[in-house]
Amino acid sequence: MLLRISLIVAILAGLGAGGIGYYEWSTQIPALKDQRDKEHEAKVSEIAAHTKTKGELKKTQAQLTQTQTELADTKSERDKATARAEAQAKRADDLSDKLAKTTAERDEAANQLASYKASDLTPDQVVKLKKTLLDAQAQIDAINGEKMVLSRELVKTKTRLLMYEDPDHFVKLRADLRGKVVVVDPKWDFVVLDIGDEKGAIQDGEMLVSREGKLVAKVIIRTVQKDRSIANIVPGWKLGEPIEGDDVTPAHPATS
Repeated sequence: MLLRISLIVAILAGLGAGGIGYYEWSTQIPALKDQRDKEHEAKVSEIAAHTKTKGELKKTQAQLTQTQTELADTKSERDKATARAEAQAKRADDLSDKLAKTTAERDEAANQLASYKASDLTPDQVVKLKKTLLDAQAQIDAINGEKMVLSRELVKTKTRLLMYEDPDHFVKLRADLRGKVVVVDPKWDFVVLDIGDEKGAIQDGEMLVSREGKLVAKVIIRTVQKDRSIANIVPGWKLGEPIEGDDVTPAHPATS
């Protein structure tokens, strides 16, 4: 009898332990599953973030390479512009020296001619002196013309150099520069102006288009020819439709 009771107690104890074990197992499994899912989601997110970071790094490296290339090109253009400006400045100095020398020779010839006219010179001698004076004057006029052209080129080169050094720099045009619109193309938003290189127009210079004192648009010169320029209308500055005959004045006039 005692043996049977002991057996029953043992069986009940085993069932109790099994029930407790099953209970613990049934409560821990979902927790482990949730933990596994969270770890999996974290791993997936980490892989996605890593992939995104690699992509952004690659894009940044490409942009850095492009920026370095553009910087090298800009530096090269700046160095070329500097060299051109120095060469043109030297040429201008040489022309000034040559002009001073030729002017002195002309004055000397003029003085000699005046002196010789008061003397008993032969007509041939007077003609030769007069020819020398005229040749000297012609040479001076040629030098002055070349100097004027060189001066305009020097201004344009210095302007380009400033734009390389400061992208926000505005091209300043002569304060007294005035012109008219002679052709309008509304389809492509460009106009032709009757001012060119000879009057002081400079590439990338901005002009205000007005009619009867009212602002119509702002244009930027893109192509400069001898006696005319081609300019594009600046986006956001088109307050009306430009027409032939409209006045144009510098948007950024030089102070000197």
